Amino acid sequence: MEIKAGPLLSNINSPADLKKLSKEQMHQVCDELRQYIIDVVSVHGGHFGASLGVVELSVALHYVYNTPYDQLVWDVGHQAYGHKILTGRRDNFVSNRKYNGLSGFPKRSESEYDTFPVFFTFVFSCHCHT
Repeated sequence: MEIKAGPLLSNINSPADLKKLSKEQMHQVCDELRQYIIDVVSVHGGHFGASLGVVELSVALHYVYNTPYDQLVWDVGHQAYGHKILTGRRDNFVSNRKYNGLSGFPKRSESEYDTFPVFFTFVFSCHCHT
């Protein structure tokens, strides 16, 4: 079963691509990102709640901040699914949490957008440069 991203999300391979879209299109991006996470996780496994709860936050942070220069730190790693999809790992997201696939958590060796590994911490912050 092939899982396809929506028309806007399918053209986002980095936050730079996200920033090319208008603010008015962000609602559709969020809808497509949420649906993509649901579609992939329902077939391949993973955690729904944490990532679905921060879809809008993930999109907004990457739209507003200059990531990876501005570093995002997630409260728990499972919140980072949308972040991973928006930072160039969409096409490989079906391998999330699988042997030799994407990590279920942010992992610096996987992407420059991952500040450091997050497992079950209790802080969300954005280390932004001014």
